[in-house]
Amino acid sequence: MKKDESQKPIMGFWADLPKPFFVSAPMADVTDSAFRQMIAKYSRHGEKGGGPDVFWTEFVSADGLCSAGRKVLKRDLAFGENEHPIVAQIFGSTPEHMKKTAELIKELGFDGIDINMGCPDRSIEKQGAGAAHIKNPKLAQEIIRAVMDGAGDMPVSVKTRVGYNKENLEEWIGAILETKPAVITVHARTRKELSLVPANWDYVAHAKKLADGTGTLIIGNGDVKDIADANEKARATGADGVMLGRAMFGTPWLFDRERKEPPTLAEKFEILIEHTHLFEKLLGDVKNFAIMKKHYKAYVHGFDGAKELRVHMMDAKNADEVEGIARDFLKIYNLGIIPCLWYSKNR
Repeated sequence: MKKDESQKPIMGFWADLPKPFFVSAPMADVTDSAFRQMIAKYSRHGEKGGGPDVFWTEFVSADGLCSAGRKVLKRDLAFGENEHPIVAQIFGSTPEHMKKTAELIKELGFDGIDINMGCPDRSIEKQGAGAAHIKNPKLAQEIIRAVMDGAGDMPVSVKTRVGYNKENLEEWIGAILETKPAVITVHARTRKELSLVPANWDYVAHAKKLADGTGTLIIGNGDVKDIADANEKARATGADGVMLGRAMFGTPWLFDRERKEPPTLAEKFEILIEHTHLFEKLLGDVKNFAIMKKHYKAYVHGFDGAKELRVHMMDAKNADEVEGIARDFLKIYNLGIIPCLWYSKNR
């Protein structure tokens, strides 16, 4: 790939971030406005030593935002002023819809827009979006340029994988770099590998070398355990930033670099209860309460009776029920009663 340095990417807020920076991953039915608010609070976003340095939304369909159902979908793009800088992630395969969606994202006050070109979900790929773009670099370039047209002076980024069935960094990342995005997030696996094999961060190092001199920043993603691990991966690969995904589950305090100890069990329960009520308040009219259950699996583990508690939380229908179950459990746990025996008699 011949590097064209005649024009640099539009960087926006990305130019001001310290390196390495640490960002939250976009995850469907996970990084909704309720969870982001919890992270902002408990990771002390915007404060010294706090984080993340950048928030991402869940991904949203550009086709959907250009349809009659846009009103409900726009709820996925709601965010608080305390979440800046925040990037909206979209997916699609129709350039005109992607351009119009970029215009909307800009109007809504986002700091950046990200194009998903790595999601392996078959329902997304059937739309020609997500990881399907890896097989069609020309359309991918057309999509990126359409988004840039709609975004104006707002920075555009791309999140993708290292190849489809096999690693294809030179051609694929090279094609993306030709469009001059501000950032490329590299998930260090192929589409075929899903999350079934360990992420190979040598790919991130390779992508960083490909991007040298272009002005485009490289974020690494995949199997990042915590901020210490993120720091080490950035050091080893030269990545400008690191994206943390699954590590956020059950740990909204993850990005607080000054926290020395994890919360106590009682504190974790209070956070779980607060998260549940906030989800119900902000999203209860548009999202199924069952979405919260994947968070319970992460919050509730590593102590006696955790399995039994999870079982009962999975049966809860609303935030009040979850709070009651959690507080009842904590009472008997603090009394030294074996939780599983108590549950067998009282639930």
